[in-house]
Amino acid sequence: MSKFVKNLMTKDIAKRLDGVEDALLVNLIGLDANNTVVLRKRLRDKSISLMQVKSSLAVRATEGTPLSPALRGVEGSMAVVWGGEDFVSLVKEITELNDDDKEFAAFQTRGGVMDGEALTPETVQQISKWPNRQEQLSILSGQLLAPGANLSAALLGPGGQVVGQIKQKSEEESEG
Repeated sequence: MSKFVKNLMTKDIAKRLDGVEDALLVNLIGLDANNTVVLRKRLRDKSISLMQVKSSLAVRATEGTPLSPALRGVEGSMAVVWGGEDFVSLVKEITELNDDDKEFAAFQTRGGVMDGEALTPETVQQISKWPNRQEQLSILSGQLLAPGANLSAALLGPGGQVVGQIKQKSEEESEG
């Protein structure tokens, strides 16, 4: 490949990865064409982008960007995956694909980068157990609403008992 072509490809990769700060590296070698199409459609449906690249071109294209730590020491062909609702959702989806031994047996997580820090495949596996953005918001709203619910229960509990006693007394007086 000529230097001119390499520079063109490097610029194209840099342009496509412009603004991407968190991404994962995966191995697609060994997937047949049909499974690759299914994989790409599944990722596209979840707003996840996948780009197959040669590692040396990707290293050149990401020099000085937040993605460069993930590509240090990587060799051969790989795919860069980014996007999704948030990074944890991306990691959960990729880990799910990695664990699918039927359809995507050759699919393999190779690492990634989060907040400018390189991730190993083991770290990616640990991150997949974290709550994603939606789960974090539901946990937070539950924590915000819990004191109000407890206060409401504390106020309504004794009041309900008083109302029950008043009702019972009024029924006794109306019978007697």
